[in-house]
Amino acid sequence: MTFSLAARCARTGQFAAAVTSSSPAVAARCAFARAGLGAATSQNVTDPRLGPLMLAHLGQGMNAAQALRAALAAATFPEYRQLTIIDAAGGTALHSGAKTLGVHGAAQGDNAVSAGNLLANPDVPRAVVDAFMASDPAEELGRRVIMAMQAGLAAGGEAGPLKSAGLLVVHKEAWPIADLRVDWHDAPLGELAALWALWRPQMHDYVTRALNPSAAPSYGVPGDE
Repeated sequence: MTFSLAARCARTGQFAAAVTSSSPAVAARCAFARAGLGAATSQNVTDPRLGPLMLAHLGQGMNAAQALRAALAAATFPEYRQLTIIDAAGGTALHSGAKTLGVHGAAQGDNAVSAGNLLANPDVPRAVVDAFMASDPAEELGRRVIMAMQAGLAAGGEAGPLKSAGLLVVHKEAWPIADLRVDWHDAPLGELAALWALWRPQMHDYVTRALNPSAAPSYGVPGDE
């Protein structure tokens, strides 16, 4: 019921996790990222504890493969879990347990890892990764990831209709520079792309407002012209 992408921008050091599903509010429990460390997804019969756990292991100096193994060693019912992770060097790792639902698949590439379950066909994650790798590295990571997820949809997507999607992007600060969610919609990836188009022009301004309000542009609201 889900496919995802965890990715790294080699140019900026940003990380992103994106996910879409037939379930509601999928990004709230499946997409995770931490500035300077990496990104991860936890899906299928989801245990939301595993994404933060993998990132915590990265923070202890493990690489992606080591962090995944450590999380699986601590996991309950690992046979039900589907996990992906990418580290600060662009290393990736993934796990699809023996009880992953329906048609499922996973793929790895340069600075990208994708996995999915209850898919229309097992090649959807490969389409996601290939589209990300073919995208322009000069583009913002968020746009590259959304385009890659749309390529997964074009390749067949889920066996059933998608209803929710989300994108999480982290850079240098402790908070996400993008945390966009479509919790219930008939075309969630299209709606996510529209949210990105709204957010992108002001995304970095909000970082400036946090770090140096005196240098920030106006807020563009009545009374602040």
